[in-house]
Amino acid sequence: LIMTNKGILDKYIGDAIMAVFGAPFTTEMDADNAVRTAVQMVRSLTELNEQRIAGGKEPIRIGIGLNTDQVLSGNIGSDRRMDYTVIGDGVNLAARLESANKTYGTLILISEFTVARLTSDFKLREVDRLVVKGKEEAVSMYEALDAYPDGVFPHMDAVLASYNEGLKLYRAKDFVGAQQSFEKAVNIHPGDGLSKLYVDRCVHFQALPPPDDWDGVWVMKTK
Repeated sequence: LIMTNKGILDKYIGDAIMAVFGAPFTTEMDADNAVRTAVQMVRSLTELNEQRIAGGKEPIRIGIGLNTDQVLSGNIGSDRRMDYTVIGDGVNLAARLESANKTYGTLILISEFTVARLTSDFKLREVDRLVVKGKEEAVSMYEALDAYPDGVFPHMDAVLASYNEGLKLYRAKDFVGAQQSFEKAVNIHPGDGLSKLYVDRCVHFQALPPPDDWDGVWVMKTK
């Protein structure tokens, strides 16, 4: 699917795949191709998991992180060992977003920089303002909801309405009101892990209020 959508399979890193879109030449469709690939990967995995479960095997779960940035691209290494690859902070952020899926209960996390380049109409919701480990500036990230097959995320529009209201109240430090909105989202769709996470945060901040200068940014302590 990566190569079908004009991407490059750069390397395998343990159980991870690193892919690049827009190298060696960039196009206006690189961000769209990356998101489309991620959505198709998750949907294809859903079909594979149905076969695995039918065969008595455990389902496989993946997380995908996408970021758009200027990076160093080319043959990198030495005379003894050289590979064509990309390196830079933009690559590291994509890796951090991939890891963050475990925390947020999401499948695909996309940075604000990739979202800004999209030309197609993908269904997205803002997840959080996050400072990843090793950085100081916060980055907005979004979840690609197109990855969920029909029936997996029921009543999506109603869930998003309550979730978005909860996020607005959360950032305004109205943690009681935010908790009610997030709980409403969970009642509509009990499988929405992101709304459950925010319920827990609201409970936490009611017991231990954040400082006066709190701006809603969450700091990621791990990679």
